[in-house]
Amino acid sequence: MHLYRPQADRVRRRDRRGRGIRGPLAPPELPIARSRAQIFDDLVLDAVERLERVWARELANVEFLVEDVPQVPAGVTAEDGIPFSRLESTQSGQARIIIYRRPVEIRTKEPEEMALLVYDTVVEEVANLLGLEPEIVDPEA
Repeated sequence: MHLYRPQADRVRRRDRRGRGIRGPLAPPELPIARSRAQIFDDLVLDAVERLERVWARELANVEFLVEDVPQVPAGVTAEDGIPFSRLESTQSGQARIIIYRRPVEIRTKEPEEMALLVYDTVVEEVANLLGLEPEIVDPEA
């Protein structure tokens, strides 16, 4: 399983008033110290791990990425909708499934709802990749 976040982590804020660089507000082992992006990454990893139990061989060469927002191509309007994910193939024949964090976060209010939408999105893209219906990829969904 491959999960790759292409954007670099944020740089620490500058020392504006000479009091030193701000440290973490909570110890890193506490759940409150995790950012929304890290929590979203964990949801995608959980969804992929759940599918790999059944489809491990088919997903062996699939790369899963998380990006904040999609790059909308020219000619696409707001009426077309903003995608939650995208399936693409590389020149080497490897498949990539990209899940977009912000569109999913905007459309959900509760953490459980977001986890379900992330899982459904991953199932849908895996089904597209395999040429199957989502109900075949995960009958429980």
